[in-house]
Amino acid sequence: MLFTDLQQNTLRAAMNRIVPADDFPAAWDAGCGDYITGQLTGQLAHLLPAYRAGLDGLESEAWHRHQRGFSELSAEDQDALLLIIEAGEAATGWQTKPDAFLAMLVNHTAEGYYADPGQGGNHNRVSWQMIGFNGR
Repeated sequence: MLFTDLQQNTLRAAMNRIVPADDFPAAWDAGCGDYITGQLTGQLAHLLPAYRAGLDGLESEAWHRHQRGFSELSAEDQDALLLIIEAGEAATGWQTKPDAFLAMLVNHTAEGYYADPGQGGNHNRVSWQMIGFNGR
């Protein structure tokens, strides 16, 4: 198992705020979690410690600011917290640079959402359907 249950819940919630559901599934249901798991057990294995530290930092930040875990916050509070992290305004001690972690997470979430389904993300080619790409 790459992540603790808490880290996994934080990862799911953060990815789903990066790509929220609308007429199409949010990031997690579109396979972004599967994508990053595949990457972190493969060519991006060296980033696993940064992911664990970043998810722990995000959770700590949520507790510090809201007295609840990140996945328990409202969508609005999650978005506000992610914006604070993006701006480099973390109030707690992180084991990794907060804004760099968030940038990495945003990039990997986008990769997973729009990737070739053979890479583990983009289940049922959902994002390709969204943009009108037939994959040929």
